[in-house]
Amino acid sequence: LVQVAESGGGTVQVGGSLTISCRLSGANFGDFCMGWFRQATGKEREGVGSIFLGSQTTYYQESVKGRFTISQDDAENTVVLQMNDLKLEDTAIYYCAAVLGSCHTPINGPNWYWGQGSQVTVSS
Repeated sequence: LVQVAESGGGTVQVGGSLTISCRLSGANFGDFCMGWFRQATGKEREGVGSIFLGSQTTYYQESVKGRFTISQDDAENTVVLQMNDLKLEDTAIYYCAAVLGSCHTPINGPNWYWGQGSQVTVSS
């Protein structure tokens, strides 16, 4: 049974930092891609970034590049999204999702395992 559990997020002022952790269980960690997505009120879900766990190859959406970092802890089967220099526009619910194999797997397909979501709120 593959399960994805995430924890973290919270509320910070502009310029602050938050972290979300995502734990993958019931699977071979190195065979998966872990993606990060977010959805703000009134907007569609968008990709944030991803990491292919076998090679630690990362990708970041342009809007978060240089501010967000995705890393992995193989001993804990955990992926961490570190968010720095947060902006008002970063306010959203953030989701992690794991898929066996390629990070290019269509996100609406049947093979993604989703975390429950974590609220990130950035205030002025």
